[in-house]
Amino acid sequence: MTGVTLDRDQCLALDAADPLREFKDEFVLPEGVIYLVGNSLGAPPRRAAERLRQAVEDEWGRHLVGGWNHAGWYEQPLTAGDRIAPLIGAGPGQVVVGNTTSIAVFQAVAAALRLRPDRRVIVSDTRNFPTDHYMVQGLASLLGGYELRDLADRRFDDAAVVLLSEVDYRTGARQDVRAVTAEAHAAGALIVWDVCHSVGAMEVDVSEADFAVGCTYKYLNAGPGAPAFLYVNPRHQAAAENVLSGWYGHAEPFAFETGYRPAEGVRRFAVSTPHVLSFAGLEAALDVWERVPMAQVRAKSMALGELFVELVGDRLELASPADPAARGSQVSLRHSDGYPVMRALIDRGVHGDFRAPDVLRFGFAPLYIGYTDVYDAATTLLEVLDKELWRDDRYATRLAVT
Repeated sequence: MTGVTLDRDQCLALDAADPLREFKDEFVLPEGVIYLVGNSLGAPPRRAAERLRQAVEDEWGRHLVGGWNHAGWYEQPLTAGDRIAPLIGAGPGQVVVGNTTSIAVFQAVAAALRLRPDRRVIVSDTRNFPTDHYMVQGLASLLGGYELRDLADRRFDDAAVVLLSEVDYRTGARQDVRAVTAEAHAAGALIVWDVCHSVGAMEVDVSEADFAVGCTYKYLNAGPGAPAFLYVNPRHQAAAENVLSGWYGHAEPFAFETGYRPAEGVRRFAVSTPHVLSFAGLEAALDVWERVPMAQVRAKSMALGELFVELVGDRLELASPADPAARGSQVSLRHSDGYPVMRALIDRGVHGDFRAPDVLRFGFAPLYIGYTDVYDAATTLLEVLDKELWRDDRYATRLAVT
């Protein structure tokens, strides 16, 4: 963007010239909806329904239990991991898929603590998504004797592990992964990155990190409840321990031994039987992502966010960093009555979400959001504010999911 606010015709021209424009047809969205919630749950890939049908009818229906061999189900945690790896700067044999982000956080932090037995401090960031805090709190309580320290103190010198999110889920503020990783390592600490709010929205590189975790249902569009992934740096794979020693991480699962022997490599961080139907949605999404130029995604992401900020102007407080390069693919705004404002906006076809106490979040998924979508979304938001449409009593009632 140039700093000069564009009109709708100019946005239409930008959409026509967009090198990513053809990807929009790869996704299914309801007519009349501007979907700015890809940072929470991505839109379904058009091929997802067919891939799920194939998994149910052709694989499960034809082969039954034989699908574990004939359809490749048994190897899905590793084959899917190898497909995700390029999206986070990793290589083959470094990523395993399965379980949830919460479980992956627990596994990664626990493994890091065992690799630093002489240190008793875990550094995290109060701005991390709450599940990261909760899992670390539970782990520290289970083990006993650990201090939990907030990142604000900026002390890594006695830390065993540092757990951080690359992009703040609430404001979109972005951490410098390379610089912070180097800082933690210089202090002798290990680092775990949560890339849930960055993978699929920008170029991600966790290759110097010790561990990384991420989900696949946000910008990666794998579907609700899609499996999470765990990256383990090759330098730790021989020594790192998976404290959740489920049968799928055993060296020979079908030997049915009474004692646990961890598998070689990243497979030792598998835990349990993969959710095959959820993997089908992920596979359909990765069919798209393997063709996506991530540099173009990031450039468009920043341009969309900047346009939205310019169009909204000073009508709402900007909760995100003003510099597009310093935030992820979302813009967050503050309003004291943010919840009813968002409800009113959604009723008019513009879907964002709300995070307590006062944040309205708008995620820009560049594969299916265009400049005209952003223009129309901002225009609708200003109308909701100008006409105070959010004051309708029906918008005051909180739904279970905000």
